[in-house]
Formats: sequence, structure tokens, C-alpha cells
Amino acid sequence: MNHIASIRAALAPAGLDAVLLTCRANRFYAVGYDSHGTDGACLITRDDAWYWTDGRYIEAAQNEITDARVGLTDRASPYGQLVAGVAARCGLRRVGFDDGAMTVADYGRWRQDLPACELVPASALLTGLRASKDVGELDRMVRAQRIAERALTEVLNDIRPGVTESFLAARLVFLMRSFGAGNVSFDPIVLSGAATSVPHGVPTEKPVAAGDFVTMDFGALYGGYCSDMTRTVAVGHVTDEMQHVYATVLAAQRAGIAAAKAGVTGRDLDRAARDVIEAAGYGAAFTHSFGHSLGVEIHESPNASPGNDQPLPAGCVVSAEPGIYLAGRFGVRIEDVLHLTADGCDNLTRAPKELLIL
Repeated sequence: MNHIASIRAALAPAGLDAVLLTCRANRFYAVGYDSHGTDGACLITRDDAWYWTDGRYIEAAQNEITDARVGLTDRASPYGQLVAGVAARCGLRRVGFDDGAMTVADYGRWRQDLPACELVPASALLTGLRASKDVGELDRMVRAQRIAERALTEVLNDIRPGVTESFLAARLVFLMRSFGAGNVSFDPIVLSGAATSVPHGVPTEKPVAAGDFVTMDFGALYGGYCSDMTRTVAVGHVTDEMQHVYATVLAAQRAGIAAAKAGVTGRDLDRAARDVIEAAGYGAAFTHSFGHSLGVEIHESPNASPGNDQPLPAGCVVSAEPGIYLAGRFGVRIEDVLHLTADGCDNLTRAPKELLIL
């Protein structure tokens, strides 16, 4: 699966002769092959495409990449020289680049390598294309989600007083990899007790105790695409306040899901959930946005946030993750992933989310 054709079709409307992709995520999106870090460069013109990588990845790239010419870079033929050669032969003048990811130092080197070309910021072009997922992308994201859900089902058996947050985080990684994930979408967040009031806390050797909430935020990577989910469960028993906060977060999430569809602004989607939490008196404890897009990367654009007044496109995959965090006491977050359509949304997450007391 690659997106060379869709990128090529977007060049002329953007006034570009070509686009040079050097960041890992955009290279993978373009050609469907992942060479690590900065070890790759992709050049797509209106008529052709090239992908270069070094000796560690060249055989795999030649085997996996279709619809692009695959070449080797080495000390005698550095990336800049290879791209400059194509630019000269094809008469390229306006070349887009990954301005959202390229360092100042790299930009300076490319300016020297391509003196006859105007380097034009093109991250917005790629962000726009990546925002709407096609059938192949969606299939991989669903598969990643099912792997994560299977891991959740298993790890629930391990949650009991005395087990540590770090053990549960490592267990989730092991389970997802065992069930077919190529990797994890990000290092799992597993927190318990008072630590659950820190939205992105780091798991520690703290043991889980009776009466704790345990929050698990994790995802699998399948075929280069991410899943993302959060579930908060209780151990042994809960207080009335804990139960009320959980019910409030779940109601807020459901309100957001009901409002989710293509064409709704990120701000309005966030507002649908935020209104529920504010009405319950916890507005100041909802400290992040309703959700973010995901795909090749765990955090992509566009976002369902107060700062986004733009309509969300059809095909967008966005998280639905409101939360309430009472500092030093406890927190609750519940996260699903939604695929937006013209009529509403498809919830890609199947895991139960009623309050579970283990």
C-alpha cells in the first residue's frame, strides 16, 4: 500500500514540481516502506517517484516498494547529490519539503544541495492528505485496535493488589507483540491510585492497592498504523465520588461521540463533551482536548480541541478521550477511536467501558 498517486495529484494544485520527503512518517505514508530515522529520502514529481536508502535497508526497500525507483545512497553518492541529479534532469524549480519535521541544519544542507530549486514548505499538503484514511489504512487501524483490545482482556486478569504499574505496562507490551503487533504505538501509560490524576504519568514500581483506580492508555502498531485506547478500572471497591466522576467522564465521551461527524469543527466536538463535564462542576479538571487524530503517527492533525475552528474531514480518525483529574487524589480517562463519516462516526473501539471493579 502506497500513496504516491495521491501525492503526485496534489502537486500541481499546490504549485509544486515535486515534493522531497525526509521525515520517517511521510516517507512511510508515501511508499509504504519504513526505513528507520533519517535513513531514507523520497522524491515525488508530477510524473515519477524515487526512494533512496542506505545499505542496511536497500534490499528490503527493493523488495517492498512499488511504483517508485529505488536507489542506494553511500559516501560516493549522498542523498543531496542523488536528489540534485534528478532535479537537474527533470528541470525541477519548486520543491516542497517537510518543514514541520526538518531541522534548520538539514534545511541548510538541502539549500546548498539544490541551489537551483526553491524549497517550499509542504507539511500542510501531507497533513491534509494523511488526515483522511482510505480503506487500506482503516483496515490496518482496526487490526491494531483488535490486538490492543485482546491485550486488555488478558491484562485485566493481572490487575490485583500488589502488582506494580511497571509490570502491567510491560505485560501490555508483551501481549500486544505476542498477538501480532509490529510494535506499540507508544510506551503504555499505566497509573494507579493518586497517580491517575496525572494524565501522562510514567509507570513506576508502585504497587496497586485495593480502592485504587488503574488507568491504562496504550495502543498497538500494525502494518505501520496506530491504535489508541484508554480504560480506567477499579480494584476492590470505589467511593461514591469515584463512581460519580467515572459516570461523568463516560457521559461526556458519549456526548462527544454523538456529536462526531465530518464537517463538525474540532472546537464544537470538544465542546459537546466539555459541556457535560462543566455542568457536573469539574470543568477545571478537564485539562486537555477531547481528542487527536492518529494514523501513521499516534498524534496527527486535525485535533478535536478548543483551538481548532476548522471542520473535520470525512475519513478522519480521531480519539474520543475526555478526562477528569483531581490532583493528588485520582483521575479518570476513557478513550475510544472514531472514524468520521458524513452521517456520523464509526467507533472502531469495541472494548466495554462501563465501570469495571476487579
